[in-house]
Amino acid sequence: MSAPSIPNLNTLRSGGLRGRGRGRGGAAAGPPGSQRTALHDEVVQNTDNDAATSRLSAVNAGYLEDPFAGLLTLGDAVSRRLPLMNRGTYARTTGIDSIVDTFLATGGNARKQIISLGAGSDTRFFRLKQKRRDLNLAYHEIDFESNTKKKIARLRSPPFSRAAKTLASVDMEAADLMVSEDGATLSSPDYIVLPQDLRQLQHGNGTLGSVDKNLSTLIISECCLIYLSPQHADAVLQYFSDLFPTSTPLAMVIYEPIRPHDSFGRTMVSNLLSRGIHLQTLEKYAGLEEQSQRLQMHGFKASSDGTTGSSEAVDVDFIWREWIPTEEKERIEGLEWMDEVEEFVLFAKHYCICWGWRGYQGSESDLWHRLPSPTSKA
Repeated sequence: MSAPSIPNLNTLRSGGLRGRGRGRGGAAAGPPGSQRTALHDEVVQNTDNDAATSRLSAVNAGYLEDPFAGLLTLGDAVSRRLPLMNRGTYARTTGIDSIVDTFLATGGNARKQIISLGAGSDTRFFRLKQKRRDLNLAYHEIDFESNTKKKIARLRSPPFSRAAKTLASVDMEAADLMVSEDGATLSSPDYIVLPQDLRQLQHGNGTLGSVDKNLSTLIISECCLIYLSPQHADAVLQYFSDLFPTSTPLAMVIYEPIRPHDSFGRTMVSNLLSRGIHLQTLEKYAGLEEQSQRLQMHGFKASSDGTTGSSEAVDVDFIWREWIPTEEKERIEGLEWMDEVEEFVLFAKHYCICWGWRGYQGSESDLWHRLPSPTSKA
C-alpha cells in the first residue's frame, strides 16, 4: 500500500474545500480475490504515488530533510504542492517522527523492532539510520506484493544503493541481504520488506516469521487500516495484539482522517469516492475518542501484571500548535507564503494521530505520557 497522502488537496478543491493525504495496506469492498476487490486494491495501491510526490514536494520546498525521497519517487518531474499541503505533510511527518523517537527512547540501547503496515515508498528506515547509524533496530515493512516488488527494484538501483551506503551506512549489496527470486521479498538482519495482504494474516502460518515476538515493538499504520473493512482492520489490530506476549512492550501509532460528518468531511469523502477510494473505517472511528478507545479495546491499556499502558489521540492542528516549537514554526512559515491559514486549520482538524502503548514499566511509561495531548494538558 502506501502512506503519506490521502484525500489529496487537488481533489478536494473540486468540492470547494482543500485537504490531502496518503494510503496503504490491503483494502476491499468485497471478499479478497473478487473482481470488485481487485479493482479497489489497485486504486489503493496507486495512492502510494500521491504519497511519494506529496512528500517530495515538501522536501523540495525545504519543509523536510529526506535525501532518499526523490530516489523512491516515480517520474522525473514532481509538481509543487500548495503551501497548505506542504505544511500538512510536514506536521504529519513531524508528529509520527516524535512518536517513533519516543519509542526509541524507551529501553535504553536494547534492540527494538518497528513494523510499518502498508509502507509503500516510505523512507523512514533510511532516515533513522542516517541520524543514528548505530541504531539497534529491526525494521519490517509490509505491503501488497505489487508494491514491494516496485520498491525493492528501486532500493537495489545504483543511485539508491549509493545514497543508502554513503548517507546511512546501509549496504544494499551486503552478503546477508537477500532478495527472493520473484523480487517481492527483501530480508536482512535489520531491514525486511514483506509482501502480505493484511486481510489474510493468520497465526501459525509463518507469514511474519521474521518478526521477533520478544522485542519491544512499534507498529505504524499511516493511512493503511482506513482502507480495510472495520472487521478486517480490527482483526489486524487484534492479530498484532495477540502476537506479542503482554510482557513485551508494544506500541502502535495510527494516522487517519476523521470527522466525516461536517461540511469539509462530507466533501472529503465524496471526492475520494469519485476516485474509487473508500475510507472504510471512517464511520466507525470518526473522532478522537473513538480512535483512542479503539486501541484500548485491542489491549493498549494497563495490565493486571503491573505493567502500564494507555492511548491518546490528537488532530494534526493540535500537532502543529502544541508539538512544534515556536522557532521551527517560524522557519516553516518563512518558507513560502500561505494565505489559506483558516483552510489549513480546517484541513488539519480532519486528520488525527492516535497512539497507544502497553507492557511498559514506570519511567518508560512516563515517556509516553510526556507527549502533549488535551488529556496531559488538562
